[in-house]
Amino acid sequence: MAATVTVEPTGRCLWDEPVRIAVRGLAPGQPVTLRASLRDEKGALFRAHARYRADATGQLDLERAPALGGSFAGLEPMGLLWALEPEKPLLRLVKRDVQTPFAVQLEVLDGHEPEAGRLLGRAVHERAFLGPGVRREPVRAGRVRATLFLPPGTGPFSGIIDLFGTGGGLCEYRASLLAGHGFAVLALAYFRFEDLPEYLNDVHLEYFEEAVHFMLQHPKMKGPSVGLLGFSKGGDLCLSMASFLKNITATVLINACVANTIAPLHYKGMIIPNLSNDPGKHAITESGLLDFMDIWNNPLEEPNHQSLIPLEKAQGPFLFIVGMDDHNWKSECYARIASERLQAHGKDKPQIIYYPEERLGGNRFSGLCPMGHCVIFGCHVMPAKSDFLQHHLLLLPFYWEGLGSVCFNPLQCTEHYLES
Repeated sequence: MAATVTVEPTGRCLWDEPVRIAVRGLAPGQPVTLRASLRDEKGALFRAHARYRADATGQLDLERAPALGGSFAGLEPMGLLWALEPEKPLLRLVKRDVQTPFAVQLEVLDGHEPEAGRLLGRAVHERAFLGPGVRREPVRAGRVRATLFLPPGTGPFSGIIDLFGTGGGLCEYRASLLAGHGFAVLALAYFRFEDLPEYLNDVHLEYFEEAVHFMLQHPKMKGPSVGLLGFSKGGDLCLSMASFLKNITATVLINACVANTIAPLHYKGMIIPNLSNDPGKHAITESGLLDFMDIWNNPLEEPNHQSLIPLEKAQGPFLFIVGMDDHNWKSECYARIASERLQAHGKDKPQIIYYPEERLGGNRFSGLCPMGHCVIFGCHVMPAKSDFLQHHLLLLPFYWEGLGSVCFNPLQCTEHYLES
């Protein structure tokens, strides 16, 4: 019997767009296994599978049918995509060229054995990173090394500067997707890219100030200010930018520290030392990855408080997105410190969104990415999964809506606990 695998909407979809996967032409109650696979730009294979049973009409709709086991279980309509795992260990799914899509192969196999079952049907689904009409413009302006993504239309658009963490290089996939939601987004590199420093030994805030000026002078920018979006080390850099630079309207942080980390921060003769750490306090997971959460010293204690970023100087609101299963940073603690510090200085509380069981960034539209590589420590680490395609399925509506609301129409100051 030939079965038909369908994906709706048909055709190419954006990576952050949910789809409906279904199978027709099965026998009533037939046990089947669905399998998803893709190869990244280096040829590495990522796979996921789940076992299902067709309904009484011989159909299978992943929005209604729970998985009976495999890479995941339960009602997970997008599970075959967020559960993608590497065939070889210590690999992570990273989109290096946002101008090309990922091609996901979906297969339905007879029975509940993912390798041995007879192939009943197949479909190929393309997931892209550049929406219709989104423009990608490389930026080499003064010292700034970046890529600007502009939404379709004439503008002007609200601007955002997007920073990643200690992996370095130029990461474009988050900025390209955000541009599809109507923002002009500058994906900004700050080390390990072209003529930028190879190592993060010192950070000069003037570089990031230059990026802000570039955005505000661009003819497609709405102005008079820009929003900031940062993850991990990029998060504390965004805190510093909001605290010391002008024309920052709001800041969104994902699993970030409230202190300056990794390297001293310099700005106009001022130096904020980096938060000290004790690498000997690291833990090793069962899979041999390093857990760095406990290596960082308490920024509230002497002399570590000198590394605290004076976020009370910021003019705009903050949104902290916290994955409480983070293995790099004590993200929940840092968000609390930020909230208490802001209130102690008479400022509004930040909005905080907590994910109790998430490391964040292992988007439920993407592979799990259970490993990250930190070039600072030169090792594989247990990440706040944001090293790839930053958005958990449930987080996406809050993330896009929250980013727009915080940056350009501040949200009420609340805290949310979202179940994964």
